[in-house]
Amino acid sequence: MRWNLDPTHTSIQFAVRHMMIATVKGALNLKEGFVETDETGRPLRVEARLDAQSIHTGVPERDNHLRSPDFLDAENFPEILFKSERITPLEEGRYRVEGELTIRGVTQPLSFEVETYGPAKDPWGNERMAARFEGRLNRKDFGLTWNVPLELGGVLVGEEVRFSVDTEAVEAREAVAQ
Repeated sequence: MRWNLDPTHTSIQFAVRHMMIATVKGALNLKEGFVETDETGRPLRVEARLDAQSIHTGVPERDNHLRSPDFLDAENFPEILFKSERITPLEEGRYRVEGELTIRGVTQPLSFEVETYGPAKDPWGNERMAARFEGRLNRKDFGLTWNVPLELGGVLVGEEVRFSVDTEAVEAREAVAQ
């Protein structure tokens, strides 16, 4: 079965250390994606495309800098892409997802544990399922190396990016011929 990720019911958030003492948080928007499951609902494959231009932290100047060639270079690399390669069941409703993440044209392995919920029927008769997961990555692995050394040691922007995702997926239905 194929399930389409629902951009209107997906939240993608990230957090990065600032000046070694504080945390800046932000978000990105899902463009599109899907989950393929077997007949029991076990996920077999996941793919998601994020809109790099959508990055926002609440500070327009910082957001523009994050879209610039110093970071995401969103004009030349408008999408962030994740494709699963292996999904391993752990326990009821939990899975280990291993795949490849591409940011700014650089592809690196990424793995995380996912907790799934559902399926359930929404008020309009659509079958939905949901998932939640968190993870970490090193931005330098993707060529995002811009930084400024601080006078007393350390750097302006931390290397580790923590992320969390909550998403819903709607069962894809075949068009009915009339």
